[in-house]
Amino acid sequence: MKAIDLIRKWMEDAGLRTWVDQMGNVHGRVDGANENAEALLIGSHMDTVVDAGMFDGSLGIVSAISAVKAMHVNGKLQKLKRPVEVIAFSDEEGVRFQTTFLGSGAIAGILPGTTLEISDKREVMIKDFLKENSMDITEESLLKLKYDPKSIWGYVEVHIEQGPVLEQVGFPLGVVKGIAGQTRLKVTVRGSQGHAGTVPMSMRQDPMAAAAEQIVVLESLCKHPEEYLSYDGHCSDSTVKSLSSSLVCTVGEISTWPSASNVIPGQVTYTVDIRAIDDLGREAVIYDLSKQIYQICDKRSVSCIIEHKHDAGAVICDSDLSSQLKSAAYSALKKMEGDIQDEVPTLMSGAGHDAMAISHLTKVGMLFVRCRGGISHSPQEHVLDNDVWAAGLATLSFLENLS
Repeated sequence: MKAIDLIRKWMEDAGLRTWVDQMGNVHGRVDGANENAEALLIGSHMDTVVDAGMFDGSLGIVSAISAVKAMHVNGKLQKLKRPVEVIAFSDEEGVRFQTTFLGSGAIAGILPGTTLEISDKREVMIKDFLKENSMDITEESLLKLKYDPKSIWGYVEVHIEQGPVLEQVGFPLGVVKGIAGQTRLKVTVRGSQGHAGTVPMSMRQDPMAAAAEQIVVLESLCKHPEEYLSYDGHCSDSTVKSLSSSLVCTVGEISTWPSASNVIPGQVTYTVDIRAIDDLGREAVIYDLSKQIYQICDKRSVSCIIEHKHDAGAVICDSDLSSQLKSAAYSALKKMEGDIQDEVPTLMSGAGHDAMAISHLTKVGMLFVRCRGGISHSPQEHVLDNDVWAAGLATLSFLENLS
């Protein structure tokens, strides 16, 4: 709520009309010279993960508002050729409720009404949490948050790269050509809880040992997919080659019950995050991984449940928007550094972004900003002041040349 109040103040200072919707998204809009034209949406998310840095998501919001404010100060805001709406999305990461894109998903209309019934670890439901913060939402009002695709021209997002490519090539900005698809699984392994000192090793049904073996198999599968895949013969050479360069898999959370040092666990739960540019390849990995997990459970006489918590297909960015963003980036760097000999790089995104959700509504484009060491989702996350400046100038150039 503090962030919402602060962002609204920034937006109003930039000459925007503001409001907050029932999912906690902050909107700031200017109609420009033609209020009936299709609107450009621009923004990012205001949340991040636990123990993170300050640039993930926030940089895109600050860049957008700063560019709009520059136009406002220079008397150019009302001359925009189409409406521009800056949106600070409320929840992209899905940390608390294990459901990504709550903010942008509501705008895109891809959230089912049952989303409001999802609970956090303390059994607090999304709808109750929102109501406590003066956002009384129902299934009906959630569906009404969806924008009319006919009213939207496109969506642009500035975001830190969260990877090392731009730093490696020595460029502060890069244009995103596509975003990897991603799947999140929750795996629950149940065995026989017992005393750590009295149950012989040969008689144990230990879910922790089973989970450990499954996690090692996951790592091996994702490092060497060509040695595992058996998707009914449908995995082509190009798919396997794509996976070899883009597939990443992570177990980021694991919990046990009853979680005591002298007790063989009765249950182990862990999460799996799988990402790849090739959607068919990602599905093949999930198919094979699931088969391997069940085989290990059968071998160890424990039970397994695999739940799909999130699925998002890969997104290809719009070529025209990408071209305009590349020109804007070039213009910004030329202002800062003079003549630029090298071409603004293009790259794929392994991280998910609000642009994935908004792609269900309209065409999307993304601009990446270099971050030190490629580090993100960490207190060590850092962007140089000059690179923040470049991002702001590029956003400004994009808006000034908006068709």
